Amino acid sequence: MAFFRPSVSREAEVRYHADQEVGKGFPELLEKARLAEAGLRRAQADLAPVQELRAAGLAFDRALTEALRAAEANQRATFGIKSYDDRIRRRKGKATPRGAEWTAEVNRLRTLREQNRLTGIPRVPRPAVTAAR
Repeated sequence: MAFFRPSVSREAEVRYHADQEVGKGFPELLEKARLAEAGLRRAQADLAPVQELRAAGLAFDRALTEALRAAEANQRATFGIKSYDDRIRRRKGKATPRGAEWTAEVNRLRTLREQNRLTGIPRVPRPAVTAAR
């Protein structure tokens, strides 16, 4: 008696191919994030005004978020098409050398983004509002 199981769902195929497309731009997005970080560090070293530091910090955050999305897409695509439907396949995918490499990269980018959000984006003080009588 043979049991036939569909290989993957149509939704998994679509998500897999979409992740492959998003993941292709990872090197460019990572370079964009590096340039944004260099701009932020340069502004910090030059003791730029708070508004400029905030703008540079937000630009770095946006660049990191884009790079992180591409890295996550590469990670999912590396795990394989069957991992979109099966959590065991995802776990096995993380155990492969390439899967572990992408998992480490995703974790590194998440940590960098959270560190930037906590310490790299200064708050701009609001102007004092006087009560009109």
